[in-house]
Amino acid sequence: MDRLKELELFVRVVETGSLSKAALALDLSNAAASRHLASLEARLAVRLVERNTRRLYPTGEGQAFFSRARAILNDLADAESEVNSATLDPSGTLRISASLSFAMQLIAPRIGDYTQRYPKVKVHIEASNRYLDLIDNGIDVAVRTREMEPDSNITIRRLATTRRILVASPKYLARMGTPQDPSDLSAHQLLVYLHANNPNELRFTQGDASVVVPAPGLLESNDGQILRAAALEGTGILVQPTYIVFEDIVAGRLVPILDDWDLPRLHINLAYPSRKHLSAKVRSFIDFMVEEFERYDYERKWTGQQGF
Repeated sequence: MDRLKELELFVRVVETGSLSKAALALDLSNAAASRHLASLEARLAVRLVERNTRRLYPTGEGQAFFSRARAILNDLADAESEVNSATLDPSGTLRISASLSFAMQLIAPRIGDYTQRYPKVKVHIEASNRYLDLIDNGIDVAVRTREMEPDSNITIRRLATTRRILVASPKYLARMGTPQDPSDLSAHQLLVYLHANNPNELRFTQGDASVVVPAPGLLESNDGQILRAAALEGTGILVQPTYIVFEDIVAGRLVPILDDWDLPRLHINLAYPSRKHLSAKVRSFIDFMVEEFERYDYERKWTGQQGF
């Protein structure tokens, strides 16, 4: 128990930069907190914390140990929370953040099934094509398409990987022709999503070959559904993640273009604040979405080439 208390104290000291604040958070006296920290450093035979006139800060060894210690404490809290959550009935308001396209196509159609399974949960969906700060906006779970979070207090759970592809309507291709090579795109009208990384260029790969082509937009928008609607009307060539246009491709409303070339893929994750004391409503939604993505085998569908 002393070792666990030492780890808890050390992590709080690094997080707060103060021995007294760490002691207060753990309901310890300053003297007891000092003894725990000294005992930890003595056992490890290394100085973990340096002091200046204003705050405490970790040494190089202390920073490395802090990362491992915090992970251990989070895993322990997560294990305890998982056991507790299994016996709880999820309830309350679950606040979810996702892009409009993802919310429309992959969350909203499932809310009925989710709330039927967990009838005491009320769902609020905040549709936004920008990443909202989870803490400031009171978000429980966010859907994001990046590999990692810059904030170490945010945990991610991967749902799937998806390709980004080019598509156009049969009407557009009949009028303008079908590009056979990335260089052909200079003669075409592109529909550009402004929140993509480097939206006005396309980085293609094919085996060991790679090429970057400019992608000036005839139409630019911060929302994928606006661009999809324009593509369906034959306005131009759309560049979007496969999940947004998958059903349109299956139905023949949109046709893949240059499908033997790859664009950088997107990783779809669920992001949520700190695993510590994860609520039953959050855990239930995360497990539900993971289950749904596995049941429908979305990653295989969204990463295949011409497999529609």
